[in-house]
Amino acid sequence: MNLAAESLAFGYPRHPVGRDVSLAVRSGEVLALLGPNGGGKTTLLKTLLGLIPPQGGAVTLDGRPLAALTIPERARLIGYVPQAHGGTFAFTAFEVVLMGRTAHGGLFARPTARDRDIARAMLDRLGIAHLAERPTTMISGGERQLVLVARALAQEPRFVVLDEPTASLDFGNQGKVMRQVRRLAADGLGILFTTHDPNQALGHADRVALLRGGAVIAAGPASRILTSEQLAALYGAPVETVVEAGGRTAFLPG
Repeated sequence: MNLAAESLAFGYPRHPVGRDVSLAVRSGEVLALLGPNGGGKTTLLKTLLGLIPPQGGAVTLDGRPLAALTIPERARLIGYVPQAHGGTFAFTAFEVVLMGRTAHGGLFARPTARDRDIARAMLDRLGIAHLAERPTTMISGGERQLVLVARALAQEPRFVVLDEPTASLDFGNQGKVMRQVRRLAADGLGILFTTHDPNQALGHADRVALLRGGAVIAAGPASRILTSEQLAALYGAPVETVVEAGGRTAFLPG
């Protein structure tokens, strides 16, 4: 199964952002969308999620136009994890994850015993069952982001789309979130995430797409596409490649 953009033009009324974008994320793989601020990453994600309509081309799910699916059908196939942020309301972690079940029962439907079992299972799957009764306003940013991943998984989707999942997280929490991303792909889900960090993409993505000015300037296996030359073209600034102890490659600003 795949989630794909085909010759996609995207943007807002009277404000085009991108054009002629073709990419796909397949079940069981991680695709990183990498690019500078203002490059169109978040707008592209919103189009792939069906939150804003394409201005041209198409978004498809396994060859079927996304526009042909109802909103509940989309929610059962694609989970969305927004950027980390501080909670406003003191919902418990369990209550937040349970909200993901509205994809199956409707916004005002009473949660069933199965819904509650699935919410608990998703918390356990991500190793945060001990947070179930904790208000999300009283946990760390990394824990809160894992709660949002668990909420997306409670939808029982085939794909999970994450918008800069480690933004504003400290180094340790970044690692926790990204390790879960790899585990989800290992379980057969298709994962698409955006990032500014080429090292994160190199360490956790199977394939990458480089987005600049609303256009994909390169796409393919992470190990082949992520070079200092490609990254310099993407960011418009020198990038150095270093080889760390153990042979691991990393990129640094030039």
